[in-house]
Amino acid sequence: MARRVKSCGQAGLRLLEERQTQLEWLPRAIEDGIDSSKFKAVNSRDRNFTPGKVDKRQEQIEQSIQRYLTALATADRTQPAEVEAKTGRLRQKIATLREQMQRMDTIRDELQQQPDGQLSLTDSDARAMISQAKGTGVVGYNVQTVVDTAHHLIVTHEVTNVGSDRAQLAKMGTAAKAAMGKDALQAVADRGYFSGPEIKACTEAGIVPLVPKPMTGCARAEGRFSKADFVYSAEDDAYRCPAGERASYRMTTIEHGLTLRRYWSSACPKCPLKARCTPANHRRVTRWEHEAVLEDMQRQLDRQPEAMTLRRCTVEHVFGTLKCWMGATHFLTRGLEHVGAELALHVLAYNFKRVLNLLGMARTMEAVRMMGA
Repeated sequence: MARRVKSCGQAGLRLLEERQTQLEWLPRAIEDGIDSSKFKAVNSRDRNFTPGKVDKRQEQIEQSIQRYLTALATADRTQPAEVEAKTGRLRQKIATLREQMQRMDTIRDELQQQPDGQLSLTDSDARAMISQAKGTGVVGYNVQTVVDTAHHLIVTHEVTNVGSDRAQLAKMGTAAKAAMGKDALQAVADRGYFSGPEIKACTEAGIVPLVPKPMTGCARAEGRFSKADFVYSAEDDAYRCPAGERASYRMTTIEHGLTLRRYWSSACPKCPLKARCTPANHRRVTRWEHEAVLEDMQRQLDRQPEAMTLRRCTVEHVFGTLKCWMGATHFLTRGLEHVGAELALHVLAYNFKRVLNLLGMARTMEAVRMMGA
C-alpha cells in the first residue's frame, strides 16, 4: 500500500516533465533540495523508554518510597484516632510505587532486547529524536523529502525511525534522480547530511551534492588555527602551515572504516606561532583519502552562495504545509508501514494541489488524459 501511494505522490512531477515541451513558460528544475523533519507519532514521551529514562524514573520512585516511609513513621507517633486512616493511605501509596518499580525492572529487561536501546509502548516503531526546531526530544519519525526547486513538488520521500540524517544523502539523491529520469542531478542539503562516504557515493551516482561542512572544530573557538588555515598541495602531497612550513605525510591510519593520512612538520617545536596552533608537540593535520571530493564540493558551494537560501525557501515550506494539514498530533496511524502510507497520501494531496496551481484545472485534466492515452 505504501509503495503504491508513494508512486502516486510522484505523479505530479512526471506530469510536468511530460508537458515541459508544450509549456515553455514553466522553468525546468536544475536542482533539488533535500531535508528532513521530525513528525510526532501516536506515542507520548512518557511511554517511550531508554536505559537512562528507566534509571531516572527508578531513582524518583525510590525517593518517593523513602519519603512515604518517613511519613509513615511519623504517623505512628500521632494521635491513635488518626493513625489507622493515614497509615492505610501511606501503605497503599508505597505498594503502588513498588509495583511501578517492578514495572521499570520489566521494561529494563525488554530494553536489553532492543537493538537501538529504545522501547515505545504505544507505537513500537516510534523513536525519541532530537528536534532542532524546538530544541527538545520528539517521539516520532524522521521524514525525508526531496523537493525540486523550480516547481516546489515533492520528488520523493521516505519515513524512517532513525533520527540522524548522516546516512540519507546518497539514498535520497539516487531515488530523486530515478524519479525525475535525469542523468545528472544537483542535490542541496544542510550540514546534518555531511558525510564523506555519502558525498562520494553521490558523485559516483551522477549526483552533484552541495552540503556545507559542520563547524565542529574547537581550534578556531579557542583562538587557534583551524584546518582551513593549512593549504594542501596535491603535487607535493603536503600541507603548508600558517607559518609557511611544510607539513609532510607521516602515516596512514583507519578510523571508523575511513582511511586517514596524517601530516605534520618537524619545525613545530621551535615555531614562533606554536601557541596559536597547538598545545601538543606537533600540529597534526588529518586528510581523508578522498578529501579531494569534499574540496571540490566546497569550491562549488563557494561559487553558489545562494544555494542554501534556495534550499530553505523550498523544502522547509513544504514541511510547514504538511504539518499544518496534519494538525498538532501529526501521524494518526501506528507502525512504520502504516505511517509511511499515511504520509504518502499527504504527499499525493500536496503534489496534486501544487500541479493545479501551476497548470490550472483545464491543462491538468488535458495532460492527465494524454498520459492515460
